[in-house]
Amino acid sequence: MPINTGCIYRKIMNPKSDQRIDDQERYLVVPRTLVFLFDEQDRVLLLKGAENKIRWAGLYNGIGGHVERGEDIIDAAYRELQEEAGISDVDLYFCCQITIDVSEQVGVMIFVFKGDCLNHKFTESPEGTLSWVHLDEIKSKPVVEDLPVLIPLIKAHKPTSPIIVGKYRYNKNGDLETLFR
Repeated sequence: MPINTGCIYRKIMNPKSDQRIDDQERYLVVPRTLVFLFDEQDRVLLLKGAENKIRWAGLYNGIGGHVERGEDIIDAAYRELQEEAGISDVDLYFCCQITIDVSEQVGVMIFVFKGDCLNHKFTESPEGTLSWVHLDEIKSKPVVEDLPVLIPLIKAHKPTSPIIVGKYRYNKNGDLETLFR
């Protein structure tokens, strides 16, 4: 994990009480990270969820999870990458933010990171099995439903490009609808 040498906490005259979130009318989001690592052979490293997982059991997804208390999104992405793949020496960059409307009161906000993983070895975790999946095979694999749309966008993203902003919602039939800008 890169060492953060450029950030300094500064005291700002803004009382903690100004950060109130106890208003029951506010829409709240649960922050999560998602990491996609690509290699020189047009493959992406995906995690096939263990069969005992609550979410996405048996489905391929990127590497990631919840942002824990005290972490920023970068810390969380690197922690998840280490926990789920044993990888800590890869450069990641933030490239996409997705808001998912789950209910009237609570949603999920996913912070997506991209990196190149050349000649890296990974280790297995209880979360599932890691596999390099060729981009042409994504649609034929059992993947989390948004990956066939999301992965090509992330693969094409360059560090100098604007951040991709996505919004997901579920329609009346329970089908996922995606919008990217």
